[in-house]
Formats: sequence, structure tokens, C-alpha cells
Amino acid sequence: MSLRIALDDAPEFYTNLDVVQGRIILGLTRHEQIGAIVVKLEGESRTALAVPANDPNGPQTSSGSRGDIVHENHKILYKVDQVFPDKNAPPLMGPIILAPGQHQYPFRFKVPFNNACSDPNAMARIGGMAGPGGFASGPGIFGLGGIRVMDGSKQLLYSHVTKTLPPSFTGFPRQAEIRYYIKVTIQRPGLFKENWRYHIGFKFLPIEPPRPPKTNQEAYARRPFTFRPRSPASQLGQQGKRSSFFAGFRSNSNPNLNESYATSSVGADGKLQAPSPQPSTPQGATPPSIEMSARLPHPSILTCNKPIDLRLIAKKLVPANEEIYLTSLQIDLIGKTVVRCQDLVNTETTNWVVVSRHGLSIPVSQPADAVGTEVIIPDDLWRDAPLPNTVMPSFITCNLSRDYQLEVKIGLSWGKPIVAQNSSNPFKSKTTQQQSPIPQTLHLPLHFSTIEVYSGLAPPKQLVEAMRHRPRPTPSTTSRPSASRPSQNNPPPQPPRPAPPQMPPRPTPQQAAALHAAAATAAHDPLYPPQLAPGQTEPAYDDAPPSYDEAMADSAEPIVVGERPAYSGVTNENGPSTIPGGDVKG
Repeated sequence: MSLRIALDDAPEFYTNLDVVQGRIILGLTRHEQIGAIVVKLEGESRTALAVPANDPNGPQTSSGSRGDIVHENHKILYKVDQVFPDKNAPPLMGPIILAPGQHQYPFRFKVPFNNACSDPNAMARIGGMAGPGGFASGPGIFGLGGIRVMDGSKQLLYSHVTKTLPPSFTGFPRQAEIRYYIKVTIQRPGLFKENWRYHIGFKFLPIEPPRPPKTNQEAYARRPFTFRPRSPASQLGQQGKRSSFFAGFRSNSNPNLNESYATSSVGADGKLQAPSPQPSTPQGATPPSIEMSARLPHPSILTCNKPIDLRLIAKKLVPANEEIYLTSLQIDLIGKTVVRCQDLVNTETTNWVVVSRHGLSIPVSQPADAVGTEVIIPDDLWRDAPLPNTVMPSFITCNLSRDYQLEVKIGLSWGKPIVAQNSSNPFKSKTTQQQSPIPQTLHLPLHFSTIEVYSGLAPPKQLVEAMRHRPRPTPSTTSRPSASRPSQNNPPPQPPRPAPPQMPPRPTPQQAAALHAAAATAAHDPLYPPQLAPGQTEPAYDDAPPSYDEAMADSAEPIVVGERPAYSGVTNENGPSTIPGGDVKG
């Protein structure tokens, strides 16, 4: 026996509104009894955290004792389709015998927009305590030959949010992962026959939400770079090489007096005193001060695999006749992932270096510039550096969330950097280099605390228009009394007096029977479902009605494959699960 799944025109990754279609290829070497072949499209968001054990005074948690590992698994995507026998055909009394050879069964799914686990009604109707005990109806002894479906009642124990499906993610081994699968289960009726199962994984990247219209507003992070007055030590290089202690005594008999002590003076005690160096900064001069600002379009949205739309501006703050140079630039993208598992929460931080440029010598302030002069840093330093393909878009799901921050680290130099001086004139003498003052450098960060990262997959235009004109519930309006002031001719109205209570009329026997029947068919608690009456058969499983977004998405066209960026959020979509006890089951 051989079993595999062949996808038709599979892209690098799937997204919302995509049609996932392919064939189930079953190869048999002998006759086999087959009850049914079911294909599932699933997505799971798994988390696992250990209860802290190193804090004996910490609060007690309901997840378990200290040191235990707790799990939380959300079925964010769950679709089931029976490909054999035809679900529209009349039911058969027994299994079907397939002849040896190769058999193919096509399947087709459409990826929805939102996660499935947030719908309690749909989850309660799938298996578990609210259904047939985790097994779909099918032939076999004691029902054990039926296809196993998800125990949806377990999802009712977790807290959920209704959001767009999150991207594939395997960044934190043994702690968190988001995976998507296509599974096939072949039912083999019989008490001692095991069902055949096979699955393959695929990458998923969601469609981005509709972008706000472009405006001239900008979000900025700015701070002043103020240099300190140069100390006398920075001038020592202009005095030449310092002589040894005995050079002063040798200079008495040496006609060629050392240059560093030619201007030395003798103190009152008769000892030789070294010359005091002159300060580099003239008396009364103000050290330079520059304000650096980083600006992004508002709202701040970055796109996967695209450069950052950033502007760097330098503004002169004080009238200093000095030159300021940009010496280094580094742009870091900081991702914070919040992992939730029952009542435990952990935050992981990941850094991506988008741009790192050092050894620069770009002038940002000239002596002749007036106060308030702004200089725009050329964007060729970062405009050709896209975000790494391991950066996933921002998302929020039931037990995982990812948001981003941006940090721009800038280095400025008061005076031309030494590296730039050597590169401009490599034959410059050492004495000339020592006579120039030592450059003073500053390194300060500019921080954006809230950044959104979009996938770059724009939603179809007809879907955006449909969501923009979606009907909204109108709040009920209540009539209010007029606010006219009472007068002598128009006294204020008296408050209404309560009427005496009236006994409700007794229902007739026909009305009592109708009320009893309505109460029997009323909605029940999913955890305590009603039992089937003798002779009553189990109703067929039916999908929950689609939401407005899902209904509008059915008529929308999928994203063109050629317009999709590169994404490597999952190292191996077919690899084993890294979560303890997170192996894929049928």
C-alpha cells in the first residue's frame, strides 16, 4: 500500500482566499475494504510553557504544580471533506472493496479569512461531548471504524479571539509554533484494522488588512546630540611627543634643548615645570549641538521584503563654527512575541539588523550654516536594504501575538573622523595628524515603540469595497422629553405612578403543549447535550453559517502567485513538531 498527496500548482506559500486542491493517490497491491476517504485542511497554534519552579514565593497557578509543562492547542483552521464514496450518493450498507492498482481522488478547499476556534457553536458541533464522541458516523463494529474528527468541546475551555489566520511560525522550539496541514484518513472497517493516515504541511502567509489612505502626516523619533567642551587632554597631541623624566636634566648640558621644554618655566622651589597646554576650544565658544530626527509615514507600517520608508534629518541647534559628521548608522527591527498558555505568559524578543553601516564620513553640519538649518541624510544608505525574509507580519491569535519596534542607532563625530583623515591623505605625516584635535563621537538611539508589519499581499479590490460598505447595526434611538424650562402655566409633569400588578392569563391546553414543545427544542448547553430518543438517528454534521467577511470572500478572486514575496517563517513545514506531545494526528 502506498498513500500520498499531490497538490496542483502549489505556490511557495498559500494565503487567504486561495484554493488548495490536489489529488489523493492510493496504490493497492491487493483487494482492500474501504469505508471512506476523508481529507482535512487543518491549522494549529500550539504553545507549551513550564510552570515556574525557581520562585517559591510566587503566586500559585491553576495550570499545575511547579515544574510541570502545560499545553494549549487551538484549531485555528478545520475543514473536512469526504472524497470517497461520494457524499451525495445514497448511503451504502457496508464497505466497498477496491481492486489492486492506483486510485486517485481529487479534493478542493478554499482557505477562509478568520480562525475557526473562536466560533463556539461550530466547535461544539464537532465531536467530543457535544457530538458522537470524536468519531464521525460510518460502518464498523461499535462505530470504531468511523472517521475520527476533532474533539471540538476542548476548544470551549480556552479563551479565543476572532482574527485573521496567523502566518506559519516555528521560531521558538519547544515553546510555540503555528503549522498548517493537509491530512487524509482512509477508513478500514474492522475492530483490529488501523486506519491509514498521511499528511503534508504547507506554508501560510495572510493577506494584509486594507491600508489607510496616504497622508502627509509623519511619526518621528528625535533627540539632541550635544557635544561636551573639549578637555585639555585633546590638545596634548599638538605639543609633540612627551619627553622622559631625565630629559630635563640632560637638557642643561645639551645645547639643543628639547622642544617640549623650550618654553618651560622654573617655579619658586627651583623645579622645572611643564608647559600648560592651551584648551582646544576657544574661551567662550559653544560646543556644537545637533538634533537628529527619524521620520516614518503615519501610521507606521513596514512591508515584508521591502525597504523601510525612512527619513533622517539633522538640524543645527546652536551657532557653533564646527563641522559635524555622520560616522555610523544601524537600523534594528525588534520583534516581541507574547506566548500565552492557559494562565502563563512569556515574552520573547528577536532582533533583526536591517542596515549596518560604519566608517562613514557624511557632513551633517557646516560652520557657515545658520541655526535651524536642516540637512537630509541621503537615503541610499538604507533604500536598497529590504526586511529579511524571516520577518513575519504582525498578528494576533488566541495564544500567540507578534508586534514590532524600530530602533535607529546613529553615530556623530565633532570633527572629521580619524579613519576619514587617513583615507583622504594616506601620506600625511604623523606629526601633522597629532596636531589635529581628537574627534569626539556620540552614539545615541532613536526608538519607535509601535510598528506594524504587513505581509505585502493586498486584498482584492472587490473585497475591500464590500467590507467598506458592510452594513452596521444601527443603535436603537429612544425619544427624550423636551428640555424646556417649566413655568407657571406649564408646570413640570408628574412622574408616572405604578399600576397595580395584573395576573397573567392562563394558557389554554393547546398553548401549553406548544410551549412544552418549544422548550424541548430550545438551545442547550454544549457541555450537556440532550440525548437521542429511542429510534432517533444522529443528524448529519453541518458547517456553521459563514460570517459577513467569509460570505464576501467566496466571490473574491485569489491573489496572483507571481506577486507574492519570499517568506521563510517556517524552516521545514514537513518537519516534526517541536512542542512536547505535539505530534500530528489524523
